[in-house]
Amino acid sequence: MNLAGEFAELAPELSRALENAGSLEELEELRIDFLGRKGRLAAIMAKLAKIPAGERPAAGQAANEAKEKLGELLGARKAAIEAEQEQKLLADFDPTMPGRAFWQGSLHPVTQVMEEICLIFQKLGFDIAYGPEVEIDRYNFEALNIPPDHPARDMQDTLYITENILLRTHTSPVQARTMLARRPPIAIVAPGKVYRRDSDLTHTPMFHQVEGLMVGQGITMANLRGVLLAFARAVFGEATSMRFRPSFFPFTEPSAEVDVSCMICKGKGAVNGKPCRVCKTTGWVEILGSGMVDPNVYKAVGYPETVSGFAFGMGVERIAMLKYGINDLRLFFQNDIRFLSQFGVDA
Repeated sequence: MNLAGEFAELAPELSRALENAGSLEELEELRIDFLGRKGRLAAIMAKLAKIPAGERPAAGQAANEAKEKLGELLGARKAAIEAEQEQKLLADFDPTMPGRAFWQGSLHPVTQVMEEICLIFQKLGFDIAYGPEVEIDRYNFEALNIPPDHPARDMQDTLYITENILLRTHTSPVQARTMLARRPPIAIVAPGKVYRRDSDLTHTPMFHQVEGLMVGQGITMANLRGVLLAFARAVFGEATSMRFRPSFFPFTEPSAEVDVSCMICKGKGAVNGKPCRVCKTTGWVEILGSGMVDPNVYKAVGYPETVSGFAFGMGVERIAMLKYGINDLRLFFQNDIRFLSQFGVDA
């Protein structure tokens, strides 16, 4: 049994087969045929156990040499095929053609509006303050003049984790935490996520708020109106008008809802002779709630009776909907690229 001769014949056979191999797939088939676990080399090596012991060293050396030679032939042909493919690609390449533009992401429209709101108030002298989204009852309710039996708790639709721990229903706890940590004068806005059990065209279980607080000496409703009017005109345009409507919030007294002139119909109540859908023909659109800080809040944080101040809070999604003319809040959270791409850098 001449195994050395059989090993030596493998290289010429592979060379002839490689001449017809024009792709990497065909090359892989040849590799399996010659060097695979059930290939030709393995079949010959299986015969080693049947030859005399004295002939095995020479046959083993021949097997190693054949395996090395087969690997070299396959490697050389692979390099040649890859070079041919590269040359073909280069021949088809036109360097004068414009390159492909990469898709550019951008900040979410809610994030853009929240940053715009914060920047406006920073220019008015407010600091940015942050707090935890998982809150305790003391900061979310009690320090804000909402005791355990207060009916306003039913209005909040709170998501409780335990009896005393909850997902904050507004960013007002940041105001309480700030007042406990700092003495007046204070001027802050608190942006962030808030959570309530609610979901429809205009409500989601998670949304964003920016709440503001200013406390010091001699601060009045006139200061509140001046700050909010400057904000409204910065967001919706210099022609924007504003009005206060009496309302109720547990942590402010007196309290007021704030409306601005409709940005769609310019306060006329109609567009091209048709009723305005945004303001429902009133010419006004509500944007936020506000008021003078209730004295009970000052007591809860240990502030003196001589201070005064105001607070306000707005839903960022609502401002974004009004700013961009969006009528369904859920569009902000569906991650539809067709919708989000409208708010890119160059949009």
